[in-house]
Amino acid sequence: MRVVILAIVAGLGIVLGSLMPPVTHAVRTAVSAVPLPLLAQLGAPAGDPAELETGHGGDKDAHGQDTHGAEAKHAGDDGHGSGEAEAPEGVILMAPERIEAARIDVAPVDEGTLVRRLSVPGTIIPDPDRVARIPAKVIGTVVELNKRLGAPVAKGEVVAILESREVAEAKSEYLAAQVNFDLQKTLFEREQSLFQKNISAEQQFLRARTAFTEAQLRLDLTRQKLSALGVGENEVAGLSKANIQGLQRYEIRAPLAGRIVERKVDLGAPVGGEGQEKELYVVADLATVWIELSVSTGDLPQIRDGQSVTITTGTDAHQGSPGRIIFISPILNPDTRTARVIAAIDNKDLTWRPGSYVTAQITTEEQPVSLRIPRTALQTVEGEQVVFVRTAQGFEKREVVLGKGDDEAVEVVFGLDPGETIAVGNSFVLKAELGKAEAEHAH
Repeated sequence: MRVVILAIVAGLGIVLGSLMPPVTHAVRTAVSAVPLPLLAQLGAPAGDPAELETGHGGDKDAHGQDTHGAEAKHAGDDGHGSGEAEAPEGVILMAPERIEAARIDVAPVDEGTLVRRLSVPGTIIPDPDRVARIPAKVIGTVVELNKRLGAPVAKGEVVAILESREVAEAKSEYLAAQVNFDLQKTLFEREQSLFQKNISAEQQFLRARTAFTEAQLRLDLTRQKLSALGVGENEVAGLSKANIQGLQRYEIRAPLAGRIVERKVDLGAPVGGEGQEKELYVVADLATVWIELSVSTGDLPQIRDGQSVTITTGTDAHQGSPGRIIFISPILNPDTRTARVIAAIDNKDLTWRPGSYVTAQITTEEQPVSLRIPRTALQTVEGEQVVFVRTAQGFEKREVVLGKGDDEAVEVVFGLDPGETIAVGNSFVLKAELGKAEAEHAH
């Protein structure tokens, strides 16, 4: 009988509690009016009468904890409940898939260097030490052009061939001097042998020695003449009185390795004479180029030889090409009141073309700091500078105190520890998520 009465009371409380809150309140009042001893006699457990209404009063675990309350608290935490767990203030719950989809980049906090730079406009020019003009040292006619415009050349490579009467005459003089030298050498050696045996007179020996010395001098002079005309030692050594064909042939070789950047003659053109072209090609080695900068007098005290330079274009398409200052002119331009400053940069991939306008970022100061973060990691929330620290569940807002800074990064004085991972890219997405969460808390 007691069990039946208790079941009726509990069932009535549950039904009325779910359908009619006012009636539930009345039932609660009526039940609370029943003396506790009477409820105990009926078999009801002691405690809050509201527990009778919910039907959870007797469901406790071995430690006395309310198991139904714990289940209700975590109803939505397993991904199958009716809602998501509510995040604490300043915390953004975000799964790794959402972080990747939002393209939020993260990086650990570490020490670094703050760099102050001076921005100066400049122009790319060739390195004068790596530009060569290939001249026609003799009067002649172009019979071969072996290189096209833009073609690469090696040092000493034959780039053109002329036919020159001047060269033919010089080679002929050398051959004649070579023949005379061989003859006078033979006569001198013969007279010397006879003189040593007291067979020949001393006067004959002296005449033979003088003739031999003159022949040797003449041979040396003709060889130097060929060298001055640009005839190489190998070509001179290959000359022979037995082969006098092609003495007018004159080879022109590249003085340095590079690329043909200009061709000034055509096939069959006369060169070297009065009113004629004196150069055939211009070769440039653009593996290293110069940047000519104009620095104002106000910025000039910050410039020093050897300072590092970063070259960029107007569109930042080729950012990060390093270089160094190699020259600072002691003379100012009287028209612009600026000083000419030269920086050299590597250009092996031929990215930088002479004549291009660029911007040079000159490093004027470098200062190491204990904690350095990029400016892209900073967001302003309620007037405070904050960063978002990566956690196991997502991100946590963290207020920071900043110190010195440059154009790209700042020093963190307080708020972060070395090794912590923070959002450094697209952190504005986290700021927006934080704003949404705070708006929900407000309601």
